[in-house]
Amino acid sequence: MSRFTTAALAALAVGLAGPALAEYPEGPVTFIVPWPPGDLEDVLTRMIAEDFQAEYGVPAAVVNRPGGGGGPFPGAVEVATAPDDGYTIGSFVPAVPLIGHEIDIPELTPAQFDPIGIFLTYPFVIAASGDAPYSTMEELAAYAAENDVFLGHFGDVLTPTQVTKALAANMGFEWGGDAPFDSLDCNTLASGDADVINTTLQLILPCLDDVNVLVSITGERISLVPDTPAIGEVDESLNISLWNGLFVGTDTPAEAREAIAAVAQQTVMSERAQALAAETGALVYWLDAEESAAVIEADRETLGAISAALGE
Repeated sequence: MSRFTTAALAALAVGLAGPALAEYPEGPVTFIVPWPPGDLEDVLTRMIAEDFQAEYGVPAAVVNRPGGGGGPFPGAVEVATAPDDGYTIGSFVPAVPLIGHEIDIPELTPAQFDPIGIFLTYPFVIAASGDAPYSTMEELAAYAAENDVFLGHFGDVLTPTQVTKALAANMGFEWGGDAPFDSLDCNTLASGDADVINTTLQLILPCLDDVNVLVSITGERISLVPDTPAIGEVDESLNISLWNGLFVGTDTPAEAREAIAAVAQQTVMSERAQALAAETGALVYWLDAEESAAVIEADRETLGAISAALGE
């Protein structure tokens, strides 16, 4: 066999095998955070992006896509409509995978996302101004029976808001009104824009001495406000915590998922991430894809109890 024939056969074999697959990642990667900058999911996602860039030598950016008081769904739609190639990654709260495909958003229907991993439990709280005439949920319930109390939240369909409304229903009172905000912090209470806010402890840390934290929507008490009961202590049927995780489209290749998970796990277990947890009262950890899927399924069942309390 001639040298030419051998070379031709080798070339043909390569051609039949198809083009060589590029190793992931070979270009810029974007992490979508569907909230304004500054809260825990944003800070931790930025840490992950920094480490991703350092590990793989490609640009990795965090892009904030808040929904104007409408929750995380504009950001979720951006991830859902991007190619399922691992180059657009969502940093999402439970509402996105749990109910995003059930609230008439065509881009999210059917379910569009798989978890890479859950990495954060928010220190979510229900809080009021320090000079409010109530410092516990029981006192709030008694006050709200005769007075209008306005609730500020991050979006009506989000789990923290649903839990807060279900708790009120189970305690026998109604909110005088409510509205979604992109940010819920010290200024929201100081300005009187809302009487009670459903937010994360980090956002009110600067004014914590001037705030009444009525209850935490967490599985256990928050270390920075140890006298504040967790939601399960006030109402066992609503015992739930609020998390954040990384998600990709359902057709994303395994090698991309594995590369993202490897960096994210290393980041959230790092000293600087654990220091953030200690400072804010958050829990920062890593659950892999299988463990995260189990959490999502368990939360789906708890949402049934919340819906029952709301008469839905």
